[in-house]
Amino acid sequence: MELKIKLQLIVAVLSLDTPVCAMETTKFNNEAALVEGATVYVVSMDLPFAAKRFCSTEGIENLQVLSDFRNKYFSSAYGTLIAEGPLRGLSARTIFVVGKDGKITYKELVDEIIAEPDYEAALNALKESAAK
Repeated sequence: MELKIKLQLIVAVLSLDTPVCAMETTKFNNEAALVEGATVYVVSMDLPFAAKRFCSTEGIENLQVLSDFRNKYFSSAYGTLIAEGPLRGLSARTIFVVGKDGKITYKELVDEIIAEPDYEAALNALKESAAK
């Protein structure tokens, strides 16, 4: 059996219940959905029911929201887990584009937790990977 790998945009955020994370999720919900063949995931430390409520309230329908709350598997595996300070145990704001071959083709670790990512660079990287 052959495993089919999909083009992915993975967005790691602290919590959907913060202004920057909410804005980022909404932006990628609207923009990344236009890239044919791409699956978009937003991974947060929110409880699943809180993420579901956010998506329902904000009309998020074009991406999948996943919770890393309990075991922090994603944040540990992808190196986004904040190790010290007041935000210890949360995920740093990070963007990954994973190509159809399963390799990471783009990564952005946002320097300041209150800053937004470079949407244009991430979306361009996603479009470039889609064209391959």
